[in-house]
Amino acid sequence: MKPKVTMIAWNQNDNYVVTAVNNHLLKVWNSCTGQLLHDLVGHADEVFVLETHPFDSRIMLSAGHDGNIFIWDITKGTKTKHYFNMIEGQGHGAVFDCRFSPDGQHFACTDSHGHLLIFGFGCSRPYEKIPDQMFFHTDYRPLIRDSNNYVLDEQTQQAPHLMPPPFLVDVDGNPHPTKYQRLVPGRENCADEHLIPQLGYVATSDGEVVEQVIGQQTIDQDEQGLEPSILDGMIRQLQLEQDQRTGADQESASSAPQNGEGTPRRG
Repeated sequence: MKPKVTMIAWNQNDNYVVTAVNNHLLKVWNSCTGQLLHDLVGHADEVFVLETHPFDSRIMLSAGHDGNIFIWDITKGTKTKHYFNMIEGQGHGAVFDCRFSPDGQHFACTDSHGHLLIFGFGCSRPYEKIPDQMFFHTDYRPLIRDSNNYVLDEQTQQAPHLMPPPFLVDVDGNPHPTKYQRLVPGRENCADEHLIPQLGYVATSDGEVVEQVIGQQTIDQDEQGLEPSILDGMIRQLQLEQDQRTGADQESASSAPQNGEGTPRRG
């Protein structure tokens, strides 16, 4: 295999450079002399994440497609902490990105299975107010294009940005209780009855009929006299104001003097 560098990062004070190579080694270099100082061994697949600690120049984080997350002391060439992202029943999950918090006490990672992994010091109680699995019910719905080549949601035939706020569901599409639905922007002040999504049966592209959240308000529902979404009303109001401003600007432009001066000439 011809060695190739897949990622590079400087440490906090720029004294060291760490490179990830496609042979799964991390190499630590002196940034001034170019001297190779350490080979960091531990990864078993490609590494595309190298993250520098915000204030400790000794610390570097690495993560890769092998599901491993390492905290290294690059001055000594040793590993300080190790985590393996094993997912029950599915093997390991490749880690795609990691970032330290500004105070260096926490770091967060995202993986190939849609998980957000949060590590750090302190109590995990603040995170217990949200469920382990959080998806929007529209996350994996198909999109189509209309005759003008604009993107529409296939089920509601609406532009995605004009749709009401989605519902929070688990990985199987089951809606979460109303206290979680209020975490969605646009649903903070909704009554309880508006936070309970309607479930229905829809046919997938394979012809399979599945139960799915269908509690989305459409233009047809508005015509039937059903209560519209708060967010829809705000969007329509903003669009109306923008149209009025555009019309006023065009009108003032058409009535402006054509002689190049700021005011019309006096007769």
